Amino acid sequence: MSKKYLSVAFAYVGVIIGAGLASGQDLLQYFLSFGAKGLIGIAALGVLNVVFGVVALQLGSYYRSGHHDEVFERITHPALRRVIDVVLVFSGFAMGFVMLAGAGANLEQQFGLPAWAGSALCAVLVILTAFLDFDRIMKVIGVFTPMIIVAITILTIYSLATPHPGVAELNAAATQVTPALPNLWLSTINYFALCVVNGIAMAFVLGGSVLRIGEAGRVGGTIIALVIGADALCLYLNMDRIWDVNVPALEIARSIHPAFAFVYTLIIFALIYNTVFSLFYSTARRFSGGETTRMRIVLVGVVAVGYAASLMGFKKLIGGMYPIIGWLGVALLVVLAVGWLRERSAVPREENLRRKLIRVLVRKHADDLEYTDEHRAQARTLAQASVVDGTELRREADSIAEQIADTQDDAAAYAREALPVDEALVEQAIEADRANG
Repeated sequence: MSKKYLSVAFAYVGVIIGAGLASGQDLLQYFLSFGAKGLIGIAALGVLNVVFGVVALQLGSYYRSGHHDEVFERITHPALRRVIDVVLVFSGFAMGFVMLAGAGANLEQQFGLPAWAGSALCAVLVILTAFLDFDRIMKVIGVFTPMIIVAITILTIYSLATPHPGVAELNAAATQVTPALPNLWLSTINYFALCVVNGIAMAFVLGGSVLRIGEAGRVGGTIIALVIGADALCLYLNMDRIWDVNVPALEIARSIHPAFAFVYTLIIFALIYNTVFSLFYSTARRFSGGETTRMRIVLVGVVAVGYAASLMGFKKLIGGMYPIIGWLGVALLVVLAVGWLRERSAVPREENLRRKLIRVLVRKHADDLEYTDEHRAQARTLAQASVVDGTELRREADSIAEQIADTQDDAAAYAREALPVDEALVEQAIEADRANG
């Protein structure tokens, strides 16, 4: 996998793994409040996130979307699209100010800093980041993902290696946690829908930034599933002493070493910042009309209002706002599933068409290959048959082909191996384009 696709995968993971998951508060209320059987719900959640990662990033890449509305415009009725847009805007804003509250709770628990000050610091960083270009933004929101993976791995190994109470005692402690919802399976569905609402807007944007459909989705979803599973196990094994704290994972980190707790606090803060930025940025992009200056102005306003709302408190906001957003997300899941089922045959056709286009253009840049008028005509036909703008697609495919020719000794052999093409699907894509006029 190329560095760009890997960075998209990590950026996607960073969007989904927000304050509640990194802190442990989400998993505590939604799953571990049901005791050991909550781990079954965690396993189901992991599988669902793998599937969602593939679907969301593939649809974003398929339509080369710049914001979520560009995808929903293609897969839903206009009236329903407006409803979805309102749901995503509201949910993104609501989750954003919950995350800002998490920033304050995190720094307050570790350093005694007033919660309002920690939230304000996060808000300022979000605004400053908006003045970077998109490639730098993608690197920023993905850079902390490996850190939380390493940190949660350390917490899990520590929890498994040290003595802990038996299952009966851990389950008894779990009963003291107020569950977000009264039933484990409702919790699982609701929390997965919450992940969808949290990640779908930015997933479409991230997917739209890559040409190869779905390349990053499988990796991102799998990483999320593994991290959620490890985090839940770690929390459950320490249930007797973390059930009543704002940031349960930080409490476990403190028992390892004060220095590790300090580092973990910074990592949680960074992930909160990741999530807040992603939610507010995608919302601002939605209302900016593609104009960068306007997007930044909108973002400042959204962050300011969100900061004021965050002062209600992290733990209270998770218990109150998350279930509401989750049920809105269930409706969104239905729309996404219908759209995916409708496009499921077109996606592999488009993927193979783009692979074929890159392979043809490799000839243009490789010194040992011939690029004839016939190949030029073939490249034009392939680009025109795409579901996205042919000129833009050809330009980006040409850039990828040039990179392959510059970095591979045998560009043709590499292209055949790395970009397998089903010629029948390519022909279907071309025929479908001709049939549509």
